[in-house]
Amino acid sequence: MSVEKRFKERYKTEDTPWDIGKPDFNLTETLTQKPIKSCKALDIGCGTGDNSVWLAKKHFQVTGTDISEIAIEKAREKASKSDVRCAFLVIDFLRNQIEGAPFGFVFDRGCFHSFDSGEERKRFAENVAACLEKNGLWLSLIGNADERRQGPGPPQRTASDIVVAVEPYFEILSLTSSHFSSNRPDPPKCWVCLMQKRDDE
Repeated sequence: MSVEKRFKERYKTEDTPWDIGKPDFNLTETLTQKPIKSCKALDIGCGTGDNSVWLAKKHFQVTGTDISEIAIEKAREKASKSDVRCAFLVIDFLRNQIEGAPFGFVFDRGCFHSFDSGEERKRFAENVAACLEKNGLWLSLIGNADERRQGPGPPQRTASDIVVAVEPYFEILSLTSSHFSSNRPDPPKCWVCLMQKRDDE
């Protein structure tokens, strides 16, 4: 089953353990610690919009994308209830161009890692770079293959998987081990990878 069909099906059946009803602490901590100035931001695989809404509250001009119509509808409702403006689009990031580019900041929580082939992950990284302005930043939360997991969880990638995919387009500013924000008692481990678009001039 393709990534697109898999996610659409899981939103239909409400099998969405990643949908935790709040922004991921790895995003909020990174933006607090850096800090990253508010700018035009793209949230790829935004799901039901918790991270997009948080970014909008921090004065980012946010575009959120997802392949699930159900997720995007819920995201629009959350933004409306929170009284913030976000643009939410139903779109396949690997296949379609994103309106509003270039962006200063791109975020994805578990989108990059959902592609099994190295070629697709490399294409994903190339597309992120194409969406970013000069020196733009990409923060990605990625399932961590160092975790010896019992039972289901997010796809897991090695540090090498990440480097091979992103190195042609990005300088890795930091790659740290953490865990996803989760409603589970044993939150799955993740990589927190902050990257800057290479200056290709």
